[in-house]
Amino acid sequence: MNDKTVLITGASSGIGKETAKQLAARGYRVYAAARRIERMADLERLGCVPLRMDVTKEEDLVAAIERIREQRGGVDVLINNAGFGTQGSIEETSLEDARYQFDVNLFGLARLTQLVLPHMRENRFGKIVNVSSVGGKIYVPLGGWYHATKHALEGWSDCLRTEVARFGIDVVIVEPGAIGTEFNDVFVGPMLERSGDGPYKDLAHGIVGYMRDLESKPDGSSPPSVIADVIVEALEARRPKTRYVAGRMAKSILFARRWLSDRMFDRMIGPMIG
Repeated sequence: MNDKTVLITGASSGIGKETAKQLAARGYRVYAAARRIERMADLERLGCVPLRMDVTKEEDLVAAIERIREQRGGVDVLINNAGFGTQGSIEETSLEDARYQFDVNLFGLARLTQLVLPHMRENRFGKIVNVSSVGGKIYVPLGGWYHATKHALEGWSDCLRTEVARFGIDVVIVEPGAIGTEFNDVFVGPMLERSGDGPYKDLAHGIVGYMRDLESKPDGSSPPSVIADVIVEALEARRPKTRYVAGRMAKSILFARRWLSDRMFDRMIGPMIG
């Protein structure tokens, strides 16, 4: 695997950056893509190739794939990591914001996947890792549009896996739990801006209080390296699992969701939302 070419999105921070570091250290040729290319100078020093990419812009995606094709022949491993969470009530979130959430978390990665598949099919080899979330299996109020994208990504990935397996291409879903990344830094502001003063203000402030309490605890979240380790494991497995679950509270909350009824799960998350 170490001679393979990797493209990873969302590589300027968090899970993406840590994964890029680990793969570069293991000898992979890593193309690290993100909107904030200036924040990837450290990755360049490690041997990664920084690419400026907004996954919602077709021209960025095409330019990146063309460059990799010219330099390396094509992408062998795609790690779809770029994503963010739109927080706020379904009623108070504009459809424009909701559509952008889908553009980043689903349609952008879907288009990038379309662009890398011809090379993978031709070589009869490829690995595609889609970073989803436990949020693709559970739900929390005021996260409706975010959860919708991750639930969609789970089903989309399952369909993709069954379509491309015949070409020697693996599709893996990674479901992180609570991870200490910038995702949490941009969580509070948008939620309170949309829903902090309206009919859902009690929910909004309850969730914010819960998140701040969680972050204040030493074991409130896992470091991004936990997910990077899982991605490396999936890439180097001869027969990777279809799903990997890792990070703080991930396995316990998915276990609860699997065995509790909807009403029981509603009650379980009650303390979280005050």
